Amino acid sequence: GFVPGNPLKMNQAAHDVDNIGTCKLVDAAKAAGVKKIVMISSILTNGRNWGQENSPGFVITNAFGKVLDEKIIAENYLRASGIDYTIVRPGGLKAKPPTGALKISGEDTLNAGEISRDLVADVCVAALTDTKVSNKVLEIIEDDEQPPKVFNGLVM
Repeated sequence: GFVPGNPLKMNQAAHDVDNIGTCKLVDAAKAAGVKKIVMISSILTNGRNWGQENSPGFVITNAFGKVLDEKIIAENYLRASGIDYTIVRPGGLKAKPPTGALKISGEDTLNAGEISRDLVADVCVAALTDTKVSNKVLEIIEDDEQPPKVFNGLVM
């Protein structure tokens, strides 16, 4: 995703990166014969469609150039592309090791939570070959009420 910079240019930056740029990547992958795409998006990307547009997470995240509105366009473009996909929607990203167990949830179910970038990477790599998550959306956070575990594949 884009990194917020000039506040007067955030809408354009989010549009260019999280919408147009991602759609161009899908087109390039399709042209190159790529068989599977794992896309990292964000929880609440489809928040408007399940009554979350006024939730704090949606309001705060979407304030950065309407990034969630741009991401859903790219997600839908990938879904319509005909390429096998898994869309991974992590909660807020943490740069430190996991402090809780991985929680995997279905599409449009999580509206808060954080997750280690390490766990996001583990999920993405596993999604490349796990047929259970073919053409699916996974929402992921850490469950801090459970101790962290060694990642051992996508247990759903």
